[in-house]
Amino acid sequence: MPTVRLEKPGHFTTVSDPLPEPAPGEARVRIRRIGVCGTDIHAFHGRQPFFEYPRILGHELAAEIVSLHGPSDHSVGDLVAIEPYLFDPRSPASRKGKTNCCESLEVLGIHCDGGMRSELNVPVEKLLSASSADADQLALVEMLGIGRHAVGRSSAKSTDAALVIGAGPIGLSILTFLQLYTGNIVVADLSESRLVFCREAFGIENTILINPNESPESMIRDCFGGDLPTLVFDATGNRHSMASTFSFIAHGGKIVLVGLFQGELAFDDPNFHRREISLLASRNATSAELRDVISLIESGDVDTSPWITHRIDLADVPTQFANTLADATLRKAVIHVDS
Repeated sequence: MPTVRLEKPGHFTTVSDPLPEPAPGEARVRIRRIGVCGTDIHAFHGRQPFFEYPRILGHELAAEIVSLHGPSDHSVGDLVAIEPYLFDPRSPASRKGKTNCCESLEVLGIHCDGGMRSELNVPVEKLLSASSADADQLALVEMLGIGRHAVGRSSAKSTDAALVIGAGPIGLSILTFLQLYTGNIVVADLSESRLVFCREAFGIENTILINPNESPESMIRDCFGGDLPTLVFDATGNRHSMASTFSFIAHGGKIVLVGLFQGELAFDDPNFHRREISLLASRNATSAELRDVISLIESGDVDTSPWITHRIDLADVPTQFANTLADATLRKAVIHVDS
């Protein structure tokens, strides 16, 4: 099975990239599924911050253990998810438990080569075990972990009123975990088809179709009985959308910025202070949060059945990736690496 590498924006090639023997403390895994993430899409289009070419993409990984070269509770043949975050446990952030934003963090497929290949060597401690989740579900774990972490950052409560801006995969992952805490949720997006999906698959009663030329504040207030939300999550990665959240949040509320764009974000300081807004960034997820995602999938509390809409064989990525991204019905694509 080939290794597929993104040589430059818009151009994948199939290459020969033999793996070295696993080092002590590593496992050799056979990749089974690769989730296509917004990060991969931005890299393909040349819009991903902190990115260098060429790069082997792939950080949303489901894999089968081929061999183990260090102490482990796993066994050869186990199906696992891979935690793609390579952090320094000695760093100040990691020592505080914030491994997701370690000062020297590297993410597979972004800062170093990832899993868009048949096999990969990974540290044994990055293997996330599952008892019943299948390969499709395990390929969604990292993406869902982004939403799990963002909701955790917000300290959401049952009394909160929440607005989620952006109903792409990350916005939907936020919605997935937000619904475990509060039912008072509104979703806003530029796409009516995405909002229909939120209503039908997630039971969201109130959605807002955003007009880029108009402020949705009055519609937001209407949805929340005249009030503004106490939590606002922005998953768009759009500068204008992220800046607008400062007008949509209730006094004393929290804004969680989950999307990322290349540039500076400005806001009105008097408004920020008058409302005493808590502004939070949310990056990646911790090992414990990823394990929690797997538990919630296996218990049935998180339903993954609506997610995957498109599938690509690894060998077809160089010719089919762009076409897949261009499909208006795309929600989540996974790449198959079954041998």
